[in-house]
Amino acid sequence: MNDSQAQFAALRQAADPAVANAIERVIVSGADHALNRINVLDFAARTGLDEEKVISGFLHASRIGLFDLTWNVLCPGCGGVLDAHDTLKSLRHEDYHCGLCACGYEASVDEQVEVAFTVSPRVRRIAAHDPHTLPLWEYFKQVFWSSGIDLDEGSFTSLSEEVVLDAMELPAREKAVMSLQLPAQFIIVFEPVTHAAQFIDVQGEPTKERQHLSLIYNKTHPPTGTMTLRPGPLRLALDNQTDVRVLPSVFIAADALHHLIGKRKPFLTAKRMLTNQTFRDIFKADNLNIDQRLKITSLTFLFTDLKGSTALYERVGDLHAFDLVRAHFHALVEIIASEKGAVVKTIGDAVMATFVRPEHALAAGLRMRAAMDTLNAERGTKDLVVKIGIHEGPCLAVMLNERQDYFGQTVNIAARVQGLSASQAIHITGPVIDAPAVTAILARESITPIEKHAALRGIADKILVYEIP
Repeated sequence: MNDSQAQFAALRQAADPAVANAIERVIVSGADHALNRINVLDFAARTGLDEEKVISGFLHASRIGLFDLTWNVLCPGCGGVLDAHDTLKSLRHEDYHCGLCACGYEASVDEQVEVAFTVSPRVRRIAAHDPHTLPLWEYFKQVFWSSGIDLDEGSFTSLSEEVVLDAMELPAREKAVMSLQLPAQFIIVFEPVTHAAQFIDVQGEPTKERQHLSLIYNKTHPPTGTMTLRPGPLRLALDNQTDVRVLPSVFIAADALHHLIGKRKPFLTAKRMLTNQTFRDIFKADNLNIDQRLKITSLTFLFTDLKGSTALYERVGDLHAFDLVRAHFHALVEIIASEKGAVVKTIGDAVMATFVRPEHALAAGLRMRAAMDTLNAERGTKDLVVKIGIHEGPCLAVMLNERQDYFGQTVNIAARVQGLSASQAIHITGPVIDAPAVTAILARESITPIEKHAALRGIADKILVYEIP
């Protein structure tokens, strides 16, 4: 058995069999481009497989060595990859700058950091492992633009016919000249390897006199500049002073370009990855550095606590109570993972979990409550009563006690809201109940929330909460 066969066998042991088979098929017989920066949500849609199982399968495949996992910082405007990291620990605090959009961005992990998978060169070598050998538009497609840009062959036909005045491959340390006829449009000379851009505002009376512009590409990323020229001929002199080829491309920045790069499809975000149980279980060392603080603009927190656990130990004895509490933990963890959530930590008999969306947290909470009823019925007891609180809002992803955790007022409120429950009730906050999918769940379950104002310890003002009876 060769190394790849052994890795495929290990994957079949670790992942869902259908997902493992689909991954093996694409590695063995997929086109090169299908193995570069794989968008796992798109992969799940195309194969008809469950998203969570596909994410888990690719994570196991990466751990085994079949894929290299990358965290790509994206420009929200054009969808370009501003930087690619092998680990989330490398994500910088400072802004990332997009030359094409002439904007700076702080890398929020909500929608600006993409998680993608590329086949390991030790398993199968593909063209993207040598990106400077890719044809010009394949470089744009496979290296510059993210897997969330929905580009097909028709897109590149539109690109060459409607959007691009000219483009070339300029070898390292060489010079070249482009002769262009400038239309009365806004023009961008963009180079995707160095991310350098020159804006040209073409306006005024047309001229027959040749205009001149010189651009130099080097290791520094010069600030994006804008100049005004007139419609007519342009001699564009290009000087590549880098040690790799560059790909200067002249775009017409009009509706056709915006339409082309505006076609998006869902992709796996860093936020969703951090809220994935498989990732937390098998990539613990790849989370964050101790001094990192990653902003998340919206995350849903669910806290649980077992009511009267101290009295339970006294009443039924340590051994029996331990078995009950362990069964309760097992049920909660299984439900959290199946509802696209992840356990952040357990604190005594309590659980802190995160979910990407409020409706997943509420669905988990309702299932938890039902699971405790089932466990109590099976064991002839009424001892397992879980109090649940759910809140959604901004937070920071941090490292605490050598574990990826979360910090901020949203976390504090979620913990305090859980403390409002005196029985097996769920308390949720306004941001949670305002989510349309949460409203749909409550309507489907014929649940009428009970509105109340509550004072929370450590929170200055009373907040509006809703009891889910």
